[in-house]
Amino acid sequence: MAGEAAALAPGALLCALLCLLAAAAAAAGGGPGGSPAPGAFGRVYRGTVNISAERVYAFAYSSEPGQVDAVRVYVNSSSENLQYPVLFVVRQQKGVLSWQVPLIFRGLYQRTYNYQEVSRTLCPSEPTHETGPSDQIIFVDVASMAPFNIAYELLVTRLKNFQLETNKAFNFTASPSQPQYFLYKFPQDVDSVIIKVVSDAVYPCSVVSVQDIVCPVYDLDHNVEFNGVYQSMTKQAAITVQRKDFPGEQFFVVFVIKPEDYACGGSVPSSIHGNVNRTWNLQRTKNLQVTIVPSIKKSVYVQAMFFSFLSFLSFYLGSVVVAFVHYIRVQRKTLAGRLSPEYGSGIMTSSHPITASTPEGSSYGAIDESSSSGGRPLSSPERGLPAGSDTDSSVEEESDFDTMPEIESDKNVIRTKVFLYLSDLSRKDRRIVSKKYKIYFWNIITIAVFYALPVIQLVITYQTVVNVTGNQDICYYNFLCAHPLGVLSAFNNILSNVGHMLLGFLFLLIVLRRDILHRRAMEMKDVYTLDYGIPKHFGLFYAMGIALMMEGVLSACYHVCPNYSNFQFDTSFMYMIAGLCMLKLYQTRHPDINASAYSAYASFAVVICLAVLGVVFGKNDVWFWVIFSMIHVLASLALSTQIYYMGRFKMGKCYLGIFRRAAMVLYTDFIQQCSRPMYMDRMVLLIVGNLVNWSFAIFGLVYRPRDFASYILGIFICNLLLYLAFYIIMKLRSSEKLLPIPLFCIVATAVVWAAALYFFFQTLSSWEETPAESREKNRPCILLGFFDDHDVWHFLSAAALFFSFLVLLTLDDDLDVVRRDKIPVF
Repeated sequence: MAGEAAALAPGALLCALLCLLAAAAAAAGGGPGGSPAPGAFGRVYRGTVNISAERVYAFAYSSEPGQVDAVRVYVNSSSENLQYPVLFVVRQQKGVLSWQVPLIFRGLYQRTYNYQEVSRTLCPSEPTHETGPSDQIIFVDVASMAPFNIAYELLVTRLKNFQLETNKAFNFTASPSQPQYFLYKFPQDVDSVIIKVVSDAVYPCSVVSVQDIVCPVYDLDHNVEFNGVYQSMTKQAAITVQRKDFPGEQFFVVFVIKPEDYACGGSVPSSIHGNVNRTWNLQRTKNLQVTIVPSIKKSVYVQAMFFSFLSFLSFYLGSVVVAFVHYIRVQRKTLAGRLSPEYGSGIMTSSHPITASTPEGSSYGAIDESSSSGGRPLSSPERGLPAGSDTDSSVEEESDFDTMPEIESDKNVIRTKVFLYLSDLSRKDRRIVSKKYKIYFWNIITIAVFYALPVIQLVITYQTVVNVTGNQDICYYNFLCAHPLGVLSAFNNILSNVGHMLLGFLFLLIVLRRDILHRRAMEMKDVYTLDYGIPKHFGLFYAMGIALMMEGVLSACYHVCPNYSNFQFDTSFMYMIAGLCMLKLYQTRHPDINASAYSAYASFAVVICLAVLGVVFGKNDVWFWVIFSMIHVLASLALSTQIYYMGRFKMGKCYLGIFRRAAMVLYTDFIQQCSRPMYMDRMVLLIVGNLVNWSFAIFGLVYRPRDFASYILGIFICNLLLYLAFYIIMKLRSSEKLLPIPLFCIVATAVVWAAALYFFFQTLSSWEETPAESREKNRPCILLGFFDDHDVWHFLSAAALFFSFLVLLTLDDDLDVVRRDKIPVF
């Protein structure tokens, strides 16, 4: 401490006063009994005190105009008697500071830690605007109620480096009984700064606090949280401070070392369990380095906003260009068709060569039109509709039976054929099926409203608590790249989610355009909208667009204050997106037997419930993982059976009956007869799918990952990718084509997803750990000085999801000129 002292000659008047005090002290015997003895900075004073002897020391110094001076008092006592501590009282012009030695800190389970060495910085004097030096004087009283003498040491020094400078690193040491704090003043051209604190050692756990210029300064473990903004710290901490929050344009940066490490994820040393009164200041010393750097300017906020919106508005421009080119091509084909001599002759050969060149023998397994419907076309229910009849009506409600003759609607006859075609699974009235899928859209809007409103209210409460209490351990930000705006602590993490909302809305517009074109074709009674291509049902696509927009809203809500309690907000609609994509992929060639909206959303609700239970119980409870793994495996088997037999296996009175029937079929088909599966392609898909899901179940049971929400999301994504790969492979095996637009979307999806996942795995924070441990992963911004790796993940994942949706929307555009009884089902 002596190295930090600086000699100062007191003023003439103050020097004369101290001489009188020294004479009085000498006449009274050197200071006992309350007479102050003059003290010199940098000199160690040793003495003894007891119940009848009290010592008072006076220290005087002068400050230059505009200068802030700080004084540090170091005391030491060899006595560990808690019954008779030595009391130190420091009196200043505007305050009193006191403590005792041994200084006692309390930890968990009533543990106590006693420190014999204490060092405190006194509240500094305010700078004056006088023309000459201003004189200051402080008194240090030393007393004890002990009936015997207790030795002590006293050292008072002036701090040389009390004021921190911008962009200049400063190193120092602190311990629980010797906290440190320093002053920082905003430069004229700086409105916001980031306080960066680093240490080579993880422990001891420390606290960094930013407090206003108010005395007393709260610099002990039990009161550091009473004022200002604070963070716990192991190896790294960062706090963004704005000028507007401090009217005096200056603040204190306080550093406190905790007596225990549990707040930072550590444990209490086992060596102290039997000796709770041991002195620990040597073992709890921590070397720290603090650097204060200017934060970004307002112009960077504007640039980041322009970048975010313009990047995704470019997708709108690209979509307009593609739509315009498509419109020109359609107009040219229409004009060429009208100029053709065969126009209006009713010959389909010229306009649809695929249909004309397809031999009749290739429709093996399809229902013959002339024999099955008595000469009536397959799509007669649709052909008989008047123009504009695709409206809601009470007589068009969906029922459990097909509105067709019994012999034609027998599912067990049609769906047991070895080779199925799309015409076999698109026999229901188009109006009824379309209304069934529109329910997906309306239900997800209802779910979104009821889900989002409580989430928004909750995160607003979280942010309010953070702003009022100053406890920055509540939220798990990347503090090295957390740019506040208004009441929001990390505006950049919220702004980066704008892509989900903009691209989700763009996808809705694209689907709406296709829907309108399809309705116009239906009104014109175009035969190619009735008997050719994949049946056009857009309800699931609309639901996917709403889900993408809601993912952006809920991800932004989560990043208002990311923590352990609200992580599921960020993933709930990701489950829905993955599930809706799988349903849409299955619906493409199974429009009559796809799941209803009610059962689908009920399944999503069960998944979200399991996710919440997993977050709460999934860390250490083995019983939860056993139950979840069993549910996972049984659900995979049940769903596989339903898919393999096209929904013809019923649960019956006993829900386990489906497994019993499946076991009987496997036994008779594979063990008794040793025959190949009836539906080989589906069997291969389901075997691979079950192996993947069983692997996930075993992995979860063995490793029990704490991030249960991401674990479930991984299951959904892997199943979706597996099914999409199977679909594309089977499409190519069936000699179907990939047009340029879906091919481009597939390549773009793969590239963007790969880049997005790279940034996703650049972990910048983790609510699975303590806030201090999470901050060890914090890293600076990488884009425009405003966005971090996770923000780039938001940008890229939004684009990747958009391209993924376009793949599903355009994948089968090549089939628009192919009859449905020529399109295989797989």
